[in-house]
Amino acid sequence: MECILRKQVRFLCASRGTNKRKKQIVIERIYDIHNHILWGVDDGSDSLAMSLRMLKQAKESGTTDIILTPHNKPNRRNIYVTEMVDQIAQLREHMSRENIDINIYPGNEIYYRMDVAERLRIGKAATMAGTRYILLEYNPMDEWDYIRHGADDMLSEGYWPIIAHVERYVNVMKDMDRAQELINKGCYLQLNASSVTGEVGWAYKKDCKKLLKEGLVSFIASDAHEDKKRTARLDKCVSYITKKYGEDTAKEIFMINPSKLLDDKAI
Repeated sequence: MECILRKQVRFLCASRGTNKRKKQIVIERIYDIHNHILWGVDDGSDSLAMSLRMLKQAKESGTTDIILTPHNKPNRRNIYVTEMVDQIAQLREHMSRENIDINIYPGNEIYYRMDVAERLRIGKAATMAGTRYILLEYNPMDEWDYIRHGADDMLSEGYWPIIAHVERYVNVMKDMDRAQELINKGCYLQLNASSVTGEVGWAYKKDCKKLLKEGLVSFIASDAHEDKKRTARLDKCVSYITKKYGEDTAKEIFMINPSKLLDDKAI
């Protein structure tokens, strides 16, 4: 893995109560573990130029480390691991020229189906930065038994599933005990930043609040797809989490847990 950049990322958040002064929040590193910044491989960035713009936005908002997670879905032309590594190397060269000092790593957002484990074994799908973690996606309307079975399947194969944008899954969110069951099995839950801050509607924000209140969230990520609306900026969400749930929670979600992921350690 690339060397760790020694710098601090600072956010200004309104302090609680009647005191109107701004409180300075310091988070040493910010990680984005779910996005579609890699160009020309899915419904995300459509060009190298857009990918570089997205990375500049991420840098400006304080992000220091990014796991690139293009979709891996059935009946699609999916990028293989060797191809992804080559494309990331190319991207790093352009980032260096443009002074975009963010560490980037390969990964996938993997749509669950029965042959996922085999795809991972033969390099047709990627774990998160070469670790045992995988970012696992379902259809929003999948039945609870199917979601639970998929988690069990991946766990039995030795992988640690991160359930991508869990707030979207109707049959998980209808019962917080189901979210807790996934965690008890050994899964981790990821929310989209835009859902947390309410940019995609009140319903998702309300479900995110439930999960955050119960302490069930391990990761929040951008799920960025382009450089206009679904961007790679995380600063707004970092500030929101810090204000509503405290600096320790923000550090755990955006820095501590992702750093453990990259070290291939359980959270």
